[in-house]
Amino acid sequence: MRILIVDNNVELCQILHQFLDSHDDFEVVGIAHDGEQALKEIQRLEPDLVLLDITMPYLDGLGVLEALKTMQLGKEPKVFVITAFGSDRLLSRLLALGADYFLVKPFRLEILVERLREFSAASANMILDEEALAQEPPLSVDQKVTQILHKMGVPPHLKGFAYLRDAVILYLREGYYAGGLTKEMYPALAEKYKTTMSGVEAGIRNALAAAWKHGNTEFIRKLCEPYCEDRMPTNSLIIAKIVEGSLGL
Repeated sequence: MRILIVDNNVELCQILHQFLDSHDDFEVVGIAHDGEQALKEIQRLEPDLVLLDITMPYLDGLGVLEALKTMQLGKEPKVFVITAFGSDRLLSRLLALGADYFLVKPFRLEILVERLREFSAASANMILDEEALAQEPPLSVDQKVTQILHKMGVPPHLKGFAYLRDAVILYLREGYYAGGLTKEMYPALAEKYKTTMSGVEAGIRNALAAAWKHGNTEFIRKLCEPYCEDRMPTNSLIIAKIVEGSLGL
C-alpha cells in the first residue's frame, strides 16, 4: 500500500514514515505538512491511501476533502483521517466529504498498522453470502444481530463491528437508551475491550461509515426510516434500529 502522510507535525510525520516503512506491506511515498501541499502531492504521487490530519495551516483537512471532490484525478486515493476529535457531527461531516476511515488521537503505532490492514482487507472483500445465511436454522438474538450487521455491510474485520454488536446486545439485555450511551454503554464496552470511551464511539462510527459508503446503504436507509435518507444515522439511532430488527418489531 502506497501512503502519503499529511500532517503539520513534522516530528509525527517522521515517526510515522519510519514506522510504516519498516513493514513490507506499506510504502510511504511522500509527506506534506499543509493542505495545499497535500493536494499537489496527491496529484503527483497518486498514492493508494492518504493519512490526513484535520488541523493544518493554509488549508485544513476538511478543505482537502472538499477539493478532492472537484479534482480530476487519474487515481482516487482512499482517505484515512487522523483527528483529535471524535464527535458524531465531525465524523458525519468527514464522511460526507469522502473520508473512508477515522482514527482518534492519541493512538499507538501498532494500532494504526492494525487498522490500516483491517481497512485494506475490508475494502478488498465486501461480498456477503446472503443465500447461506437464509438457509441457517432459527437464529438466536445474538445471531440475528450479527446477521443484520452483515446485511448492512459492516466489515467484520473492524473493531467497530464487535463494539456495535455488543452495544446492541447490551441494549437488549440491560434496556439502555440513547441517553445511556456515554453514561453506561460506552464505559461498559471500553472496560470489556480495554480501550477508551472515545475509542468505542469512534470504532462504532468507523464501522457505520464503512457500511454507509461501501456496504448496503439502501438496507440501512430502510432499517432507519423515516429518520435516515441521505445522512448516515447516528450511533444511538442505528443501535436502536438494530434492536428493533433483532426483535422483529
